[in-house]
Amino acid sequence: MTIEAILLNATWILPILTVLMVIPVSRSNSFLIKMIHAGSALVNVLIAGFLTWKVFAISAAAGIPAGNKPLLNFVTDLPWMQMLNVRFITGVDALSILMILLTSVVVFTGILATWNIDKQDKEFFALAQILSAGVFGVFMAFDLVTFFVFYELEALAMYLMIANWGSGRKDYGGKKLTLYLMLGSAMILVTILGLYFVSGTESFDIRVLADIKFPMDFQMWAFPVMFLGFAVSSSLFPFHNWSPDGHSSAPTAVSMLAAGVMMKMGTYGCLRVAMYLMPEGARFWMPWIVILVAFNVVFAAFIAIRHRDLKYITAYSSIGHLGLIVLGLCAMTYIGIKGAALQMISHGFLTALFFSTIGMIYSRTHTRMIDEMGGIMKTVPFLGVGFVIAGFAGLGLPGLSGFVAEATIFIGSFQNESTLMRLVTVLAILGVTTTAVYVLRAANTMLHGPITNPHFEHLPASTLPEKITVVLLVGCLLGMGLFPGWISSMLDTSLTPISVNVLRGTP
Repeated sequence: MTIEAILLNATWILPILTVLMVIPVSRSNSFLIKMIHAGSALVNVLIAGFLTWKVFAISAAAGIPAGNKPLLNFVTDLPWMQMLNVRFITGVDALSILMILLTSVVVFTGILATWNIDKQDKEFFALAQILSAGVFGVFMAFDLVTFFVFYELEALAMYLMIANWGSGRKDYGGKKLTLYLMLGSAMILVTILGLYFVSGTESFDIRVLADIKFPMDFQMWAFPVMFLGFAVSSSLFPFHNWSPDGHSSAPTAVSMLAAGVMMKMGTYGCLRVAMYLMPEGARFWMPWIVILVAFNVVFAAFIAIRHRDLKYITAYSSIGHLGLIVLGLCAMTYIGIKGAALQMISHGFLTALFFSTIGMIYSRTHTRMIDEMGGIMKTVPFLGVGFVIAGFAGLGLPGLSGFVAEATIFIGSFQNESTLMRLVTVLAILGVTTTAVYVLRAANTMLHGPITNPHFEHLPASTLPEKITVVLLVGCLLGMGLFPGWISSMLDTSLTPISVNVLRGTP
């Protein structure tokens, strides 16, 4: 095993070791507990950054691989459950390592954004680390059983964090989220077993299964079940209903992790597993799935306009933007798929920034209703600027990551000559235009004008952890928006082999 493979596996092992390390620390020593967790998360950011640089260098030297096998780096392949030929296979290609880099940044900033938590902080950060370990594992697993085990790890931690540290209808929001995720997981598990038995290979290795042309009668039922199972965590209509209640009840770090990375696990699974292994099924069902996308990109925007709660506005905004990812996948064109991958990364950073600034503002004003705030830019200008930049990225302002991702999706989806696909693309463009309405209205109402509450005249200034959070996330949005070329070229080495399978036989 190479040093890089050890470092890759360290990204999911380190969070668990951190939890064990903190157990002997006295609960009264809150600062030390937080420093250990923040230090662990920062180490993962550095590891992910180093491995991203290594993958970029390898990809640039190797070029785009031929065939349908990903350019897999830093592979670990160990026997696990030998009676079923289950192996512990981890590795990364360009798409995987970029998602791991995104996850590491969101986890680190999530810990900093909730630095002031004072209720059972030892347990809170432990669950956050367990949640992050599951997400890291999903993005590096290439055995379907290993993938599924990591995929399941986050559900219980998510519920406990919402139910214990959330606000409002937290028990209801946590249970609703968990039940929806469990429904999706059951659908995924059924199709994983189907792939194993129908393939005749007695293997769960994604790379082995990619060479199997599964019978069409199997793909006809297995593809929609698996795709929609993954789409549950991505809030595809009609499985979107958990997201607004879950986000509105969740503490800041959970909202950042859920919207920033957990919801991307679904779209990642749709592409990496469902579409990659069952392309003929994808070709048949995508025209029907794109109809569901129309509800995401249109109705979510109008519902967001109606709401006055900042978290509900952001949650419905996320539903619409995740719909754009699925739109890129439904296009079944290479440009559309690349746009979907770019949007996964972009949306992760911008929702993390959105929810972090909302949480910081809420901790000072004790309200999330935009009509109850006004003029707070005068007292917390740093947080106000962070919120506005997140909003601009969400509405696709050139120079920020949202523009690069959304423009690529629209170009790719319009390349599909289907009238239905082009109609949904036009609706999606109008939906993005509508984003400007609720983003600018919320920013104008809460940030500008006279101060509406005397309490808001003396709000605490931004702390150092909060400033690091906002600066780091804004830097990621600007970096991706101004210099998208290196990410795009990296993704080519990852998405081209996937597209060989996905697009085979497609005109």
